[in-house]
Amino acid sequence: MKVSYIALSIPVFFLLIGIELLVGYLKKEKLYRFNDALTNINLGTGQQIVGVMMKGLFFLGYLYLYEHRVYTFENTWFTWILLFLGVDFFYYWFHRMSHEVNALWAAHIVHHQSEDYNLSVALRQSWFQGWFSWAFYLPLAVVGFDPIMFAAMNSFNTLYQFWIHTTTIKTLGPLEWIFNTPSHHRVHHGSNPKYIDKNHAGSLIIWDRLFGTFQKEEEEVVYGITKPLNSWNPIWANFHYWKELIDLAKQSKGFDKVLVFLKPPGWQPEYLGGFQAPQEIDKTTYRKYDFDGMSHQHIYVFFIFLLALALATIVLFLKASIPSIALYATMFYILLTLGINGGLMEKRNWLIQAEYGRIIAGLLVALLYWEMPQFDLILRGTAVFTLINLIWFNRIVKQIRSEQ
Repeated sequence: MKVSYIALSIPVFFLLIGIELLVGYLKKEKLYRFNDALTNINLGTGQQIVGVMMKGLFFLGYLYLYEHRVYTFENTWFTWILLFLGVDFFYYWFHRMSHEVNALWAAHIVHHQSEDYNLSVALRQSWFQGWFSWAFYLPLAVVGFDPIMFAAMNSFNTLYQFWIHTTTIKTLGPLEWIFNTPSHHRVHHGSNPKYIDKNHAGSLIIWDRLFGTFQKEEEEVVYGITKPLNSWNPIWANFHYWKELIDLAKQSKGFDKVLVFLKPPGWQPEYLGGFQAPQEIDKTTYRKYDFDGMSHQHIYVFFIFLLALALATIVLFLKASIPSIALYATMFYILLTLGINGGLMEKRNWLIQAEYGRIIAGLLVALLYWEMPQFDLILRGTAVFTLINLIWFNRIVKQIRSEQ
């Protein structure tokens, strides 16, 4: 059974998030907001599920070029050092281009939408970024770095970046000159004009220093994107910028329709107003997006989040042994649950019909495992959770209608 290093690290992620919550509590600092943190984790869960569908396909590109390599690196400590530098170097350029090309930013923007900054933000990942990021690493295959070694080092590069999403660590002295640190990465997540498109590093900040994109943390960072998402819906989070680009392309003329997707964020044809530079943030009027009117639904929202997380864990660890129809139906149900979760947190008008549809879908997914005794736990667990959903949601519907 092949399981990714990222999936194996999930318990450690949650442990560290728990520690950060405790630190915030002891310092009397509000580091987390329920809606925001849950949306971050929902997006991370969805990214892993979508990745199940596509990751193996994209890895074939690396394998093909490796088979036609111009050199072969032996498995030595020096090779691992070179590979570490190579992965980090190409990560820098993938990350930088993701900020400088609209079509790539449309995927990467997801990671920057949170207006908080804590370890849960590290889990906030685009569902579609992996569809193009792999292409930046292909030179490593051509020169002969073993695919298994590359996969391990690429995972390390991703795992390294988890711990730098925190405000609890201020600066690390001389290490700030070489490594990417929480201070450097806080700058990267800032929507302050001086911080935008800075510090693209993965593990090493040296690339930013070399290529002119380094910015030291100075004034207080305001986190998020210049035009706030104002939504907890993970599906909308992945598609909202695509809609903006398509709308702009419809208004554009001729080849400008293509340039909309190739130019940097903020670009517009001159006849539509020209480049829209980011504005300074008025901290006296700035308010984070929040939603206070649903405290009685928090427990229910968390309950169905646990259902999605449990099913996602099963998919990640048992995907090779689950029949295709059941596997894809379960993954679709997980993504549907994550989307409905966002609607519940926003109290959207469509959520009542959608949630009843999701409950029915849950029962149908459970039935797919009816004749598979080896997956009896999935069958029973999904069926029990879904029935509890139905009873509980009926009570919530009554509360919602009584408030209208």
